[in-house]
This record gives sequence, structure tokens and C-alpha cells, in this order.
Amino acid sequence: MKIISWNVNGLRAAMTKGFDAYFREMDADIFAIQETKMQQHQKTWSFPGYNEYWSDAFKKGYSGTLVYTKKVPLSVVYGIHGEGYSDEGRVITLEFSDFYFVNCYVPNAKRGLERLAERMDFEDQMRDYLLHLDQKKPVVYTGDLNVAHQPIDIKNPETNRQNPGFTDQERAKFTKLLAAGFVDTFRALYPDQIKYTWWSYQFQARARNIGWRIDYFVVSKRYLPQIIDSEIHEQILGSDHCPIVLTLK
Repeated sequence: MKIISWNVNGLRAAMTKGFDAYFREMDADIFAIQETKMQQHQKTWSFPGYNEYWSDAFKKGYSGTLVYTKKVPLSVVYGIHGEGYSDEGRVITLEFSDFYFVNCYVPNAKRGLERLAERMDFEDQMRDYLLHLDQKKPVVYTGDLNVAHQPIDIKNPETNRQNPGFTDQERAKFTKLLAAGFVDTFRALYPDQIKYTWWSYQFQARARNIGWRIDYFVVSKRYLPQIIDSEIHEQILGSDHCPIVLTLK
């Protein structure tokens, strides 16, 4: 099984920058998208053979998540426990026979850390939710989690400390999630590999590979033996993020 996750930073824009070709070429079983920045009714394309589940933000042109899946899920839940942050379209959960699949766009702490307190609350709610699901069956949690966990996950850790996405508080929440029984699949398979998933549009950051790894596939620890590979497709353009790919047995 092949699963892809990609923060497209505006799906309509990404469709003009190669998203359609990449989607069709990869032929994923599940394709999770963050930051659609649109409403479902604005869609002008179709991908035959896929079921689609949208969680649009109430605010137009903002946030939004989407999952394409070939297999019809047993159930679909929008928001944390079906409620939290559904107005911002941040979380979609699909239940399959073997696992729960959770697509998430984690809130940014914002410049000046003005949203850090809310971000901490989101992390606590999300961890409790994932643990609730994990009691029933393994979890595959993916998306733009908006944190570079370790210094290896960011080009310039010293100068970025306490900037949004690399605060001690955000990193500690990710550590706490892993300690609760989850695994960062890429880092588990490639403990020393330096790859990034996001680059600023400024200062030719992508051309100079000044990036951050903030997009993840996190799975229940007991599900790790099912993982064949966890890849980062940094060569794929079309957004300030690149796609990540998880291959399961």
C-alpha cells in the first residue's frame, strides 16, 4: 500500500504546477492533502477511481484538508473527536479494517508566537485523540505537523531556536507524542539522513536547500514492522512543501 501526504499550499494553484501529473503517476492508494485553501464546490477536476473526503475551513482561502482514497473507509470523522478545529478544516480521520488514518494540518504558532498557547492545547488534544484511536487499532498519522523535531531536521537550528516550528515547547510536545507509543517513520528508518520537506519562498531557500522537515508519517509503534519505506520526494515542485510517501506491507 502506498500513501502520500502533501501540503500543497493552495490546491488550485498546485493543479497548475504539476500536481495532476504527479497524482496520476504515483497512483497512491491514499493521498492526503493539507492547505487546500478552497471549498469543495470550487473544484473543477476529478480523479476517477478515488473517493474524496474534504474538510474545508469556514474561512475561505484558508487551511483545509482533503483525502483521496481508492478504498472506501469504514467511517470518516472530521475534527478532533469529531469536533475540535473542524471550523478550520484541520483534521480528517478515515477508519480502515487494519488501521486509522489521520490527516492533519497542525496550526502554526505564528510570528511572535502569538498562537503558541493555542498550539499547545491543540497538541494535547491531538495526542489524547490519537491515543484514543490507538486503543482500538493502530494509527497512521500524517500531515504538516509544523515542527522540526530535532536539530537534524532543520538547516540552521541555532539561529532558529524559539522561532515558530522550532520552539522548545513545540518540540517537547512532539517528543511527548512519540513517548506515548508512536514512531516518526522517516527518522526510524533513516536516523542520520538529512532531508527537508519545506523551504521558505524567500532568499532562494529551496535552491540552496535551506529547509525544515516538518511533514511526517507517524505510526503506532507496534505498526512499525508494517512499514517498508518512508520517503521524502524533495525533487517534486509545485508548493513550498514537497510530498512524503509511506509504503506499507
